[in-house]
Amino acid sequence: MVYITNLSDHVDEEVTLKGWVYNYRSSKNLYFLELRDGSGICQCVVARDAVSEEVWNSADTLRQESSLEVIGIVVEDERSIGGYELQVTDIKVIQVAEDYPITPKEHGVDFLMENRHLWLRSRRQWAAMRVRNAIIYAIHTFFQERGFVQMDAPIFTGNAAEGTTNLFETEYFDEEAYLTQSGQLYGEAMAMAHGLIYTFGPTFRAEKSKTRRHLTEFWMIEPEMAFYDLDMNIDLAENFTKFVIKKVLERCENELEILERDTTTLKKTVEESFPRISYTEAVERLKSDEMADMLDQMVEDRKQEKTELKEEQDEIEKERGQAKKWRKAQIDQRIKEIGARIDQIEEDLRNIPDWRESALNFTWGEDFGGSDETLLTMQYDTPIFVHRYPAEIKAFYMKRDPEDENLALAVDMLAPEGYGEVIGGSEREADLDTLKKRLAEHDLPEDVFQWYLDLRQYGTVPHSGFGLGLERTVSWLCGLDHVRETIPFPRMMGRLTP
Repeated sequence: MVYITNLSDHVDEEVTLKGWVYNYRSSKNLYFLELRDGSGICQCVVARDAVSEEVWNSADTLRQESSLEVIGIVVEDERSIGGYELQVTDIKVIQVAEDYPITPKEHGVDFLMENRHLWLRSRRQWAAMRVRNAIIYAIHTFFQERGFVQMDAPIFTGNAAEGTTNLFETEYFDEEAYLTQSGQLYGEAMAMAHGLIYTFGPTFRAEKSKTRRHLTEFWMIEPEMAFYDLDMNIDLAENFTKFVIKKVLERCENELEILERDTTTLKKTVEESFPRISYTEAVERLKSDEMADMLDQMVEDRKQEKTELKEEQDEIEKERGQAKKWRKAQIDQRIKEIGARIDQIEEDLRNIPDWRESALNFTWGEDFGGSDETLLTMQYDTPIFVHRYPAEIKAFYMKRDPEDENLALAVDMLAPEGYGEVIGGSEREADLDTLKKRLAEHDLPEDVFQWYLDLRQYGTVPHSGFGLGLERTVSWLCGLDHVRETIPFPRMMGRLTP
């Protein structure tokens, strides 16, 4: 058996492919079967005069997602998916599928989510999961090559990492327990044993939010480094991000093309340094005249683009009536693209006034909302680091700025193109007495955190770390609008199945 991804090694050879019918069409004496095997899609051509009557009849029974074995000769063809096709000599049907509920036509999101177990087979979802896999591989490679030790933090915890307001509470025999928000506190303990560690596992947030950036169950990558200060932490986060994106660009060219991802910004991210601004500077930019002018210009640009797109749509719709079949397919695809872009422009035009009002009325000391993050990154083609946040809006374990006690040595990395916060981190408070004080200020019980306080009592050192949300990263690199498409089976408010 050969996998579709390896067909280039078998040109003019007879091979056996095993998989499922992704799509099919027929003419009088030909069947065109698009076969998927998990590694890719290949067009398999069944010619009536090249196969037996039995094989021809077998091809006639197939439907979408039927499973089968196909034997044939590999032929190079630039017009075909992947650049190769199979000239079929034999077919062995494993199962003829029932009427498949997900067809090439448009389906609503609710329907697709109810059928997520089947939606995963579609080409775009397949591509997104392959990019997710490449990101995971790159993450492990980056840290392993730099001497980090992968460690595992518990999922059941007796204490909260960042307060108790968004925890899933559960019974743990006769004790109260929570599903972890983060492996970070345990990561600090492991870093005191190994120096450089990272955890990689599921985390849970009980936020009652239905935004496109939120899941209740998601995966976090959390490195923790002994003897690192905030600047070293930011340097590592930037190098890490560039490494992951570079590997995805190298390994997932086909997948990103399927997702229609414009990789221009991603390539710039690999090549250029990430700007670093303080929280205070970020607030000043939000409230500046330059930001207001930029939003005014954005409105004009969007209106002009919408006008041009509608003119193009009118022109190609006139052409469609006289166009040949292949050109009609191109026109239909372009009309679909234009419609999607116009929808996005109209949404932007609805949102921009709210963005502007939020920016102008932003008060120092508040946390940034999604629109604020979007505006801050619009001026850049790369992610930006925002550091030194007001201590009151950050977690108890974050070290204060020695030059201003009102600030925490915290940092967020905001991705461009409206994808917002992807990384959050800080330098940790290393002083025992100060940490006890912070626990009291946050109304957290000291006895529950005694093990964590021990880390400051027995060989405390400066240390730092950050967390990267895997699903938000997949969303950004794939150019997806919603994180629900970045994990095989998303868990969101109101979504527990399949």
